[in-house]
Amino acid sequence: MKRIVFVLAMSTFFASPGYAACNSYYGEGVDWTGCFKERLMLVGKDMNKAIVRKAFLGGTSFRNSNLEGADFSESELMRVSFTGAKLKGSIFERAYGSRISFKKADLTKSHLFKSELQRSNFSNANLTNANMLKGDFFRSNFTDANLTGVNLMRSNVSRAIFKGATLKGTDFKKSYMYKARFEGTDLREAIGLTQQQIDYICGDDKTQLPAGLKTPANWKCE
Repeated sequence: MKRIVFVLAMSTFFASPGYAACNSYYGEGVDWTGCFKERLMLVGKDMNKAIVRKAFLGGTSFRNSNLEGADFSESELMRVSFTGAKLKGSIFERAYGSRISFKKADLTKSHLFKSELQRSNFSNANLTNANMLKGDFFRSNFTDANLTGVNLMRSNVSRAIFKGATLKGTDFKKSYMYKARFEGTDLREAIGLTQQQIDYICGDDKTQLPAGLKTPANWKCE
């Protein structure tokens, strides 16, 4: 009798929605909400509109995968690779973690509101019209990234690197920019910048500033 009860209990557990979802095979619209996914090699996979909310992803690779419209809200991302991934319209709202690679990824119209993605690599990424309001991107790398129309209002980009980035219409209003690096960068079409912000960033003789703002007597990183 006890054996029958045990088998029935285990059957119920393995058939539960939470367990079944976390063991679902990757694919379009897969739901991994609240799941623990560590060191998976999901390279070049089709996972558009995947739901990965409040999940833990450690050391997982989504390199060159299709993740358009995927939802990673409130997930913990540690050393995850999205290198070359298609992330157009994806959601990373309140996601947090560090050392994430978005190198060469397409993040057009993505939502990174209040995300905390410190020390991450956005080099050569396309972030056109992304919402990064109130995000924390401390020491992140935006070298040669396309940040056209990006909302970085009230964000933390201190010590981040923007060398060669496209900043047309990028909104830095009230962003914390201490020692952010803009060597060789054209800031003329960025918006929301103040002289106080400029006085605390790093630049060189090739850094171009918006009209009305002056080159500091000494750049912070000289």
